[in-house]
Amino acid sequence: MDSSPDTMSPEAALAALEWQIELGADEAIGDRPINRYELAAKQARAKEPVKAPAPSAPSAPSAPGPEAGSGPDPVDEAERLAAAANTLEELRAAIAAFDGCELKKGARNLVFADGNPAARLMVIGEAPGREEDRIGRPFVGRAGHLLDRMFAAIGLSRSAPDPDRALYITNILPWRPPQNRDPTPGEIAVMRPFVLRHIELVDPDVIVLMGNIACQALLGRRGITRLRGHWHELGRRPVLPMFHPAYLLRNPSAKREAWADLLMLKSRLEKPHAED
Repeated sequence: MDSSPDTMSPEAALAALEWQIELGADEAIGDRPINRYELAAKQARAKEPVKAPAPSAPSAPSAPGPEAGSGPDPVDEAERLAAAANTLEELRAAIAAFDGCELKKGARNLVFADGNPAARLMVIGEAPGREEDRIGRPFVGRAGHLLDRMFAAIGLSRSAPDPDRALYITNILPWRPPQNRDPTPGEIAVMRPFVLRHIELVDPDVIVLMGNIACQALLGRRGITRLRGHWHELGRRPVLPMFHPAYLLRNPSAKREAWADLLMLKSRLEKPHAED
């Protein structure tokens, strides 16, 4: 058997390809090597000044267009729509009708939620990935499979009918950012009113925030390695930040801390009601 480090088994090659796809790579490029010296020369020629054309006769001024920002503020509109939703079905419809987030234009599906809305535990992630966007449900890719195994280890499932054993899962953003990039502060701000209303309607006893984006949106803080392992509050509700499953896939050594957080969560949920 060839033990050269340059030799990759078909299984390893497939795993590497799946990992790149999960990170957002969806196009193969660079079939031939690039001559960087030739490319630099072309770029230098492109930067050479171009002779300006002769000035033309002035044209009549056009009618002024609408002033920038003359439309409704998207955050105000999101707050209005969210407040008017009195059920989860109405909230989903309000998000679907909302045009204040540009991510909607490039997404295949609205990813609203999954699991039992009566669950005592609500899990909030950051945004859909490629598989979630395709299927229309949160946490269904590799990270979703790991999330299911993590919570199954403490007796919880998104399919459980018993609220004490159930999960309810959603994200800060309902639409996939291009190439799985991090959401921008503007995207987070404009969708935050819908997330807060989502929490009010579900009324969970405990909330788990998966990763930095969820913590930034709802706690106003980043730094998951410092935030995890400690209880925080969102209004009257206890909140436990945890490593996102995608982070654990990249950093398996962090699973020890994730297990400690799961045990903390299990202990909290074993109480009749979430207490401070």
